[in-house]
Amino acid sequence: MKRLLMNNLLKWKAKKNRKPLIIRGARQVGKTWLMKEFGRTHYKNTIYINFDNNERMKQVFSLDMDINRIISALKIEAGKNISPEDTLLIFDEIQEVPTALSSLKYFYEDAPEYHVVAAGSLLGVALHAGTSFPVGKVDFLNLYPLNFREFLSAIGETNLSDLLENPDYTMINAFSSKYTDLLRRYYYVGGMPEAVQTYIDTDDLTEVRSIQNALLEYYANDFSKHAPKDTVPRIQMVWQSIPMQLAKENKKFIYGVIREGARAKDFELAIQWLQDCGLILKSNRITKPGMPLIAYMEMNHFKIYMHDVGLLAARGNLHPRVLLEGNRIFEEFKGALTEQYVAQELISSGRSLFYYSKENSSGELDFVLQEKTNIIPLEVKAEENLRAKSLQAYCQKYQPNVAIRTSMSNYREQDWMVNIPLYSLCCFLDTL
Repeated sequence: MKRLLMNNLLKWKAKKNRKPLIIRGARQVGKTWLMKEFGRTHYKNTIYINFDNNERMKQVFSLDMDINRIISALKIEAGKNISPEDTLLIFDEIQEVPTALSSLKYFYEDAPEYHVVAAGSLLGVALHAGTSFPVGKVDFLNLYPLNFREFLSAIGETNLSDLLENPDYTMINAFSSKYTDLLRRYYYVGGMPEAVQTYIDTDDLTEVRSIQNALLEYYANDFSKHAPKDTVPRIQMVWQSIPMQLAKENKKFIYGVIREGARAKDFELAIQWLQDCGLILKSNRITKPGMPLIAYMEMNHFKIYMHDVGLLAARGNLHPRVLLEGNRIFEEFKGALTEQYVAQELISSGRSLFYYSKENSSGELDFVLQEKTNIIPLEVKAEENLRAKSLQAYCQKYQPNVAIRTSMSNYREQDWMVNIPLYSLCCFLDTL
C-alpha cells in the first residue's frame, strides 16, 4: 500500500542534521510495514529489532550507552555488516525497553551518521518511571489509518487518487458519482490496513467487518494489558460511549452519557490514556476565532472521535446494505460518520482539531482551521441539504477571508464561501 508518509521519510533521510526518528501511531495502523518498506526500497541493508520479543537485545541496551558496543551487538544479531550511509536501523516496540529509547539521545550526539528509525504504539502510556526521554534529540512523525486518497490508491483506483492531488475541479466534478460510491465504501471499510487488505483480497464486506471486530477486541485487550488496573474500567466506559456521544445532535462530550452523575475528574486519566495511545482524536472548543487558536481553547469542552471511520461504523454494527441506499451512510449517527471522516482528513494532513461555539448558543461550527495568517471556518454537511446557517452567521460576525462548507454537492464558489465535495477535501487542504 502506498503511504503518503513515505515522502516525509525521504525528506528525513536527506536532512543534514538528521536526528533519530520516532514514528507514533495506534497499534495496527502500519508502522512496522512502513519502516520495513522504507528500508527495503531506499537502503541497501535493513537491521530490524523488535524489543517486544528479543531478550538478547533487551540485555544489550540495559548495560550502558556505548554506541560502538551497541552497533557491534547489532551486527552479530543481524549477521551482517552495518555501514552508516546505506543501512537503516529499525527499533520496533521501543517503549518495551526504556533504555533503548534513551539510547536515541546517544545515537544523535555520538553517532549521528547512523540512520535510526523507531516506533512505539504506546509511547505515551507505557514508559517506565524514571525513563530518560531524549527531549530535543529525536524527530517525530505520526502515522494514522489510510486516508481516503491512500484508500483509493490501495484498491487500485490510482487515477482517481492522482486526480485528487491536482485540484482540477471540473474533472473531479465529472467523476462525482464514482467518488461518491467509493467514499461510501471507505466509510464502511475505513483505513485500518488489515481491513483494507481484506477488502482488496476478498471484496467481501462481511469479512471486513470480522477483521474490524477483531481489531476492536484487540484494543480492548490492550486496555487490560497496558493500562493501570484502577483506570481500566473507566477507559472501557469512555471507549464504549464514543458512538453514543457522536450520535447526539450536539456532539460535545458529555460525562453523563458514560454514567449518571459522572464528573470530569473521574475520567480525565482514561481519556488521556486513549489519546496518548492514538485511539481517539480530540477536538477542543474555541469561543473566539483568534490567532493562535490554542490561546482560545477551552480544555473542559471537547468532542471525541475514534481514530478510524470504519471502526466507528463497526461499533454501530452498520449493515453492508446501507451502501446501496443512496447517501444514507453519510447521514448515519446524525452525520457522525461524515464528521469522523473529516476529522481524520484534517489530522492526516497535519492539522489540529478545533470547533467553534458560544456559550448557550445553538450555533456551532464543526471545525476551525488555523492556516498561516487566516482562521478558516469549516462546516460539514452529511447530506445535500446545503443550508449553512451556522457558517453564515459566523461569516457575518467575523468576516473571514475564506469560509468552507464540505458536503455531497459539487465544487462551487459563492461570494461568501466555497463548497468542497467531501471526497475532494484533501486536495483543497493541500492548497491552503
